[in-house]
Amino acid sequence: MKNVFIIFFIGITLFSCKKDDSPNDNNPNLLSPLVNTNLNLNLPQYNSLKFPNNSVIISQQGIKGIIVYNVNNDLYTAFELSDPNHIPSSCSKMTVDGIIATCPCTTDTNEYDIVTGQHKTNQGLFPMQQYRAIRTGDNLQITN
Repeated sequence: MKNVFIIFFIGITLFSCKKDDSPNDNNPNLLSPLVNTNLNLNLPQYNSLKFPNNSVIISQQGIKGIIVYNVNNDLYTAFELSDPNHIPSSCSKMTVDGIIATCPCTTDTNEYDIVTGQHKTNQGLFPMQQYRAIRTGDNLQITN
């Protein structure tokens, strides 16, 4: 009887955990596309990511592309460039100037901080969809 209880407890524990408790799970506007890319920081197109306060846009990944930002050489952020408060459309791809991502749709003035992913003025809106960014040596892996 003791073994049955232990197996039951372990089973409940394993099946009740999620892989990731991401805040993006409840955003009805964006899908969670499969993202798994490795950036070699020795290549010229990604070399700027070796230095803090630099960013690179990866157009071939995500919904509308991904912005990767080097915070301090140990911490990198990676966010979806599709405005999280719009259904993806021809105008929902954000542009980046410094650390501010701006949606060009004329119906609003959504601006987000690419370090935190938060909306600049209305914290009640959805934040940018975040991806994992892990640096190992001169490689930066972006996944979800």
